[in-house]
Amino acid sequence: MSNDQPAGALAREVARRRTFAIISHPDAGKTTLTEKLLLYGGAIDEAGSVRARKNQRRATSDYMSMEQSRGISINSTVLQFEYDGHCLNLLDTPGHQDFSEDTYRTLHAADCAVMVLDGAKGIEPQTRKLFHVCRNRGIPILGFINKMDQPSLDPFELLDQIEKELLIDVVAMNWPIGDGPTFQGVYDLHAKMVHRFERMGNAKKAPDRVSGIDDPTLGDTIGASAWAQLKEAGELLDSAGSEFDRARFLDGNLVPIYFGSAVNNFGVEPFLRAILELAPSPTPKRSTQGMIEPTNEEFTGFVFKIQANMDPRHRDRLAFLRVCSGRFEKDMEVFHPRLGRKVRMTRPHRLFARDRETVEAAYPGDVIGFVNPGLFRIGDSVAESEGVRFDAIPRFNAEHFARLRPARVDRRKQFEKGILQLEEEGVVQLLFDADGRRCEPILAVVGELQFDVLQTRLRDEYNVETTLQRLSYRMARWLSVEGKVPDTLHYAGNSILVENSHGHRAILFSDKWELDYVLKNSVGLHLGETPPG
Repeated sequence: MSNDQPAGALAREVARRRTFAIISHPDAGKTTLTEKLLLYGGAIDEAGSVRARKNQRRATSDYMSMEQSRGISINSTVLQFEYDGHCLNLLDTPGHQDFSEDTYRTLHAADCAVMVLDGAKGIEPQTRKLFHVCRNRGIPILGFINKMDQPSLDPFELLDQIEKELLIDVVAMNWPIGDGPTFQGVYDLHAKMVHRFERMGNAKKAPDRVSGIDDPTLGDTIGASAWAQLKEAGELLDSAGSEFDRARFLDGNLVPIYFGSAVNNFGVEPFLRAILELAPSPTPKRSTQGMIEPTNEEFTGFVFKIQANMDPRHRDRLAFLRVCSGRFEKDMEVFHPRLGRKVRMTRPHRLFARDRETVEAAYPGDVIGFVNPGLFRIGDSVAESEGVRFDAIPRFNAEHFARLRPARVDRRKQFEKGILQLEEEGVVQLLFDADGRRCEPILAVVGELQFDVLQTRLRDEYNVETTLQRLSYRMARWLSVEGKVPDTLHYAGNSILVENSHGHRAILFSDKWELDYVLKNSVGLHLGETPPG
C-alpha cells in the first residue's frame, strides 16, 4: 500500500462502501428496481424500461442488443455510484436460469444480496436456487416485494411462504396498505411513518409521521377501513414477536422484508437508505493465507468475470476484479500466482454498465475493470505479495452440447477469435475431439439460451454467421489428472473422448446408462463433474 496514505483513510473508505448483488426470478422487476436505485442515487437522470419503446431510453444495465430485443438480462453488470456519502457497487445479475453460472460468479464478489419478489407470485424456482447459493455462502439478504400496485398475495401469506420454502426467518420492516387498485402506500413499522402512494404524476409527497398504528390521525389519512386492517395486521405482527436482529441478518439467518412498487418509484428511496444502513461494509475473504481483512494494508483481489466487446468503440476484453483488501493504485505491480510472476496493473477502469472511466485508486468492495490481453482468467487472484489465493469460484457441469461452424469459410479466422474470447468469458465451454481435430469444436453450455447468445454475439461483434448442430449428449465427466489412460477406456453407445482448451480430458455421455457402463467396465476410472484444477 502507498506510504502516503493518511492513517485511518483505508478504514474510512471501507466503512462507506456497500457491494451488493440483485437477484430474482425473471420478470419480478429486478432490472426496474436497479434502474430506480440508480435514479434515486443520482447516477442517471432518467430510468429506462426493460421493454422500452422506440422513443424510450433503454435500461442502463441491459446494454446488449439481445437483452434489449428480448427484454431479459443475460449478462451481469457492474454499476458504481455515490449516494449520501457512501460508495455503492451494484452488481446486476441475469434472472434467466440459463445464465445462472454468471450470476453465481457475481455473487462470489458480493457482500450482500437484494432478493426481488413479485407480490403476486412470491417464491419462484430461480429465486429459490439463488437464495440457496447466498445461504451456502453466508451472504445476508434484504428482500423487496415488488409490484404492490398490482393485485398481490396477502402479505402474511407472502411472509409465510418465504419462511416455509426457504427455511429462514423474516421480519417485515414496512407494511403495505392495500394492494392493486386499493394500494395506498406503506407503513414504516419502525419509524412510524406512512408513505403515501400517488397514482397520478411523479409528484413526491413527504411521508406523514404518526405516533403509531393506533394514532387516530392515521385513520383520517388512509381511511377507516384501511386503518382497521392495518391495526389488525399490527396486532398479528406484534404477537408473532418478529423483530429485526442485525447479528442474525449478517449471519444470513434473517431476511428483512420491504414492500413497494419499483416501476412507480414507490418505496425505492427508503429501500436504498435501508441498504446503506443494513448492508455490511466489505467483509473478510477466505484465502490460502487465512481470512483477509479488508483493512489489511496489502492490496489483494480476484477476477470473477471476463467480458469482451462491452463497448463497440473499444473492441477489447475487460477483466472484472473485486478488490478485497488494501488500496489499489494505477500501474501498481502485483503478483499473479497462476502465472508465477509479477504483472503491472495498467489501464484500470471504474465501471458503469458499458461505460468506463480511468480510475487512479480503488478500495475494498470496489469492482474495477482491466483491459485483458490474455493475462487473466476467471478465478485468478492477485496480491502485492506471493502466496495469496482466494477460494475457487464454483463451476457448473454443462448439460447441452452442439457443434458450431462458420457459415463462410473465409470468416474462419474471425470465428476462431470470437469463440476463444467468448469461452474466456465463461459464455461457453469449448471441447475438441481428443484426436486433435479442432476445426469443428463442440460447444458445452449450462442452458440452451446460451447457444443463441453465442451465435448472436459472433454475428454482432465479430461479423460471423454460424450454423449450429445440436448433439445428443447430456453430460460431461472429467478424467482426473491421475486418471486412466484413454486407450484403456471401454466406451458405450455414442460416448466420446474430448479435451478442453487447457488439455483436460472428458467423456461425453448421452445418458446415465452410458456413464454407468463406462465406470463399470473401466476398472480404476475416476470421473468428476468439473475439470480438474
